[in-house]
Amino acid sequence: MSILFTNVTVLTMDGSRIPMKEAFVSVEGDKIAYVGKTRPGGSYDRVVDCTGKVMMPGFVNAHTHLPMTLMRGYGGGHDLQSWLHDYIFPAEAKLDDRAVAAGTDLGLAEMIATGVTCVADMYMHTPVIAQRIVKAGLSANLSCGGVYFGAPGDFSEDKCNDCRNQRILTEEWHGRNGGQIRVDASIHAEYTSNAPLWRWMADYAKEHGLRMHVHTSETVTEHEGSMERNGKTPIQVLNEYGVWDNGGIAAHCVYTTAEDWGLMKDKNVSCVHNPWSNLKLGSGIAPVPAMRKAGVNVALGSDGMSSHNAADLFSDMKLAACLPCGAGRDPMAMGAWDALEMATVNGARALGRTDTGVIAPGYLADLILVDFSHPNLTPCHDPVESLVYSARPDNVVMNMARGQVIYENGVFLTIDLDRVRGEVEGYALPLLFG
Repeated sequence: MSILFTNVTVLTMDGSRIPMKEAFVSVEGDKIAYVGKTRPGGSYDRVVDCTGKVMMPGFVNAHTHLPMTLMRGYGGGHDLQSWLHDYIFPAEAKLDDRAVAAGTDLGLAEMIATGVTCVADMYMHTPVIAQRIVKAGLSANLSCGGVYFGAPGDFSEDKCNDCRNQRILTEEWHGRNGGQIRVDASIHAEYTSNAPLWRWMADYAKEHGLRMHVHTSETVTEHEGSMERNGKTPIQVLNEYGVWDNGGIAAHCVYTTAEDWGLMKDKNVSCVHNPWSNLKLGSGIAPVPAMRKAGVNVALGSDGMSSHNAADLFSDMKLAACLPCGAGRDPMAMGAWDALEMATVNGARALGRTDTGVIAPGYLADLILVDFSHPNLTPCHDPVESLVYSARPDNVVMNMARGQVIYENGVFLTIDLDRVRGEVEGYALPLLFG
């Protein structure tokens, strides 16, 4: 299908940091064909007048756990470890494929309506998540979050469930639909595994050309525990086993060090900042300006809806922009363009995706339209300032992923929301909570 967008203000995110006003954008199939000030020739299946609207690349939610939508608000008011062990892990133990599908669909619907076109998701029952993402139309990097609590001497890849899960996920899904689904190797965290799994996962990633996805230094307990166990930070000890050799994602990074940042830069490891989740759980504030100054690519993620309580990257973007300014008492510590890049092009870079996050010919048509006629976006002196500090999810009027319109004017075009609600309320919640 060919679509022409006319009279639109475009934030290309190509590094120029200059909005393109009264522009034209054409889409052919799943790719952007033209971006410019002159109307392109030819005929189109659809022409969309975008007067009063801003187009930007769809958000890249670079660290999340989609099925945890089912646990939204459950066990609130606890630190991370108590919350996980006393509430989340017991509920997760009851999950089956059907419940995971319901939670994934619910999370995807929320993300689609808030402008997300690509995610990096870490969870169990991962093939089910892949199926739901393909149907919904987004792109995704998926990982299973490998854990191993056994004695190091007892480790066997044939007996470790997550080694088997990694193999199955990679063989069945990596590169599916022209790269719509990519698979990352993964370790849940340093404190939920040990050296034999680290070495196996690193070797598997190298053999299959996979990037890595790991929770790192999220809490002071985790970080100090690694120092006590290994004499090194989580980033550093995992590096000794080759975990970062193919680059990838280090989620949270709240207590990472300058030495960690140098290693991350050299190994092409991106930090995924999760400001709302880290604040809600009392984990702390990641040193984002220092990481950026050290050359680390910093992206943005919501984390799970169980700890964030929402999949609203507008709120994460605003918080990511404001936190460093308030904490450092420096209004120049982070700007609106910086935050917008974290939510788009930096996220694409973190996932190793060179075909999204930018509005330019040849890139995937992962686009959203934001309606600036709403009161909260009026007047508009600067579209980027307004997007970062004023916009809300309900300002998104179109979400196009891979050239397919998947949401428009409040209507989901790839997800049956009534069916999803029925599955969540009639099956998943009773299964988990009785």
